[in-house]
Amino acid sequence: MNKAELAAAIAERVGLQKKTAEDVVAAFQHIITEELANDRSVTIAGFGTFSSRVRAGRIGVNPQNPSEEITIPPVRVPKFKAGKALKDVLKGRREVGQSSTPAATPAATQAPAAPIHDDVMEAPVHEVAAAPTPEPVAAPEPTPTPAPEQPETPSQDTPSWS
Repeated sequence: MNKAELAAAIAERVGLQKKTAEDVVAAFQHIITEELANDRSVTIAGFGTFSSRVRAGRIGVNPQNPSEEITIPPVRVPKFKAGKALKDVLKGRREVGQSSTPAATPAATQAPAAPIHDDVMEAPVHEVAAAPTPEPVAAPEPTPTPAPEQPETPSQDTPSWS
């Protein structure tokens, strides 16, 4: 499936005009790209997480001269980690659209959404800012364990069992 086919499928499933669905796909792509470029991640619960990472630099072989080594610099690359629900569908453990919570209705049995009117979609698109990454919290210092109490020395009144 390519971008145009995805937009057409969204338009059909949600009841949008094809042009509106194309705008939705373009906005989704733009937001994900912008977040990754700003070194942030985008998580869609159950589906997965888009993030970027730095691939370490390494020594490689020059393809034009195999006896020559070249240095390949570090580079930022996109990464996608599939969520549990997506993995379960691919492994055959769950049906497409099946919810992970038993109380929810599966998407396959829900009525299609009412079409959205074009005048509603004319509102400006707002960019979503990712939540700041929390600072790592240092582990608390271990508290010293008190030494076990020493038994009292036997008194004259207690018998000795020797």
